[in-house]
Amino acid sequence: MSFSLHGIGVSGGYAIGRAQLYSHERLEAPHYILRPEHVEAEVARFAAAVESVREELQGLQTHIPEGAPAELSAFIEVHTLILSDSMLSELPKRLIRAEQCNAEWALARQTEALIAQFESIDDDYLRERRHDVRQVADKVLKALMGHPGHAPLRAADEGESILVAHDLSPSDMVLFKRHAFAGFITDLGGTTSHTAILARSLNLPSVMALHNARAMIREGDWLIVDGIAGVVIVDPDPAILEEYRLRHNQWRLEQKKLRRLKSSPSTTLDGGHVDLMANIDLPSDVKQALGEGAAGIGLFRSEFLFLNRADLPGEDEQFEAYRTVARGMNERPVVIRTLDVGADKSVRWMEDSSVNPALGLRAIRLCLAEPQIFLTQIRALYRASHYGKVQILLPMLASLNELDQALALIGAARGSLRVAGIPFDPDTPVGGMIEIPAAALAAEWFARKLDFLSLGTNDLIQYTLAIDRTDDAVAHLYDPLNPGVLSLIEHTLRVGRKLGKPVSVCGEMAGDTRLTRLLLGLGLTRFSMHPAHLLAVKQQVMRSHVGELAPLARKLLRAGRPERIQEILARINA
Repeated sequence: MSFSLHGIGVSGGYAIGRAQLYSHERLEAPHYILRPEHVEAEVARFAAAVESVREELQGLQTHIPEGAPAELSAFIEVHTLILSDSMLSELPKRLIRAEQCNAEWALARQTEALIAQFESIDDDYLRERRHDVRQVADKVLKALMGHPGHAPLRAADEGESILVAHDLSPSDMVLFKRHAFAGFITDLGGTTSHTAILARSLNLPSVMALHNARAMIREGDWLIVDGIAGVVIVDPDPAILEEYRLRHNQWRLEQKKLRRLKSSPSTTLDGGHVDLMANIDLPSDVKQALGEGAAGIGLFRSEFLFLNRADLPGEDEQFEAYRTVARGMNERPVVIRTLDVGADKSVRWMEDSSVNPALGLRAIRLCLAEPQIFLTQIRALYRASHYGKVQILLPMLASLNELDQALALIGAARGSLRVAGIPFDPDTPVGGMIEIPAAALAAEWFARKLDFLSLGTNDLIQYTLAIDRTDDAVAHLYDPLNPGVLSLIEHTLRVGRKLGKPVSVCGEMAGDTRLTRLLLGLGLTRFSMHPAHLLAVKQQVMRSHVGELAPLARKLLRAGRPERIQEILARINA
């Protein structure tokens, strides 16, 4: 019987093949009380399990298949860091001793507490790290209970296979890379999970967050994976199967054509140049950005250095990471966002006391409250500017007072480097993120003091519409085409043109090809997105005539009604 499942399309395209179920079932942790004389032996058993998982990850790191994406090594390293974190490797020992409980129960208790912290995080990318914590903890639990990490994968018996799993970890992907799967689907995960990022880097059609696909699909079922619509069709009837085979062939042809655009100039039909840049999370992402022809890095989130650790990264550690990216981009611009964590992101070196984390002490507010953290990062960023075209981006600005304080600290950091005789580029541009409605409305005042602006449309939409895009109950109301949102974007772009200050869009809107022509018509000439979207957006740019799009974009701004907006958008994309 044919039926469909709906989830989140995390990597576009179509895949058709037979289901191959991946056995990675979670185990239930038993609970029992130990005799006092057995407690230390239980602590040693837990330590041995942690060590065995550490050795497994080290083995995977040294045996990554040739041709695997660079992200794979980085994500295994993240799992190694999570395993080494005291909250997962040491606190269960305290529970064993304090409650005289077995190691499995202590691990399960601590894992749930840690995951609860991650689930309160507002940032999509950071919140998805809860899946990494779960994956690492499950490995330790399996080691404690004497279960193998996974069932072996087999080669496809007939045609291409679709991997069906409850969840996949980066270490699972080492095995996954060795088999020619056409795509995969999972019950868990989201667009910013490590598995989704790997799927995009492998360019494999994938759908995640299906909830119960692993239980409903049988081994060998025919599957259609529509990574564009986020739909999985199980046992499709012949007519649907034929339709998707046509779509699949067309998609493959389009992918081949897109690869030819890598070296083509990003220029509109009427001669306008458009910068297409990449968003990255890790220094290792530079390889993919260059591979997709990025003109530079439009957003490097520096948070990865501050996560999954009890201490703060020192200046030298930060400097090495920033220098790696600056050198790797070969004189292309690299925009590095300063620390964007806070009460909502549960960093362990900071007390979590915010009642409303999304509106609490975070991003630039935190950096101004903890100036030594900010000064250390700014010094590291300026030191890296000696090795490439580094630009500094300040997140979540809301008032000119905040900006003035930040610029004063930046000046102090530059002064300390001069006194120490450390080389840096004194002309390093400093920009600000426009992601709060107040900042968008006051964009002209910010632009007069800054070298560039960057529209963080994810948060700008969320704060403008008062909608938590991660809340299933209201996520359908999250609308980038809301007239209020578009007015703020257009206003910021107009300010940039008036003052001669570059303005970029670095949110999800930049990588959405349905919105490329609209943004061009509004005057945007700098897009920054996930590297996997670069060539598709470039194709849209090369097919666009801005002079013809601008009047339609202005008309859309005045449309008001949703149905009228969609009607004009269809004309823009015709």
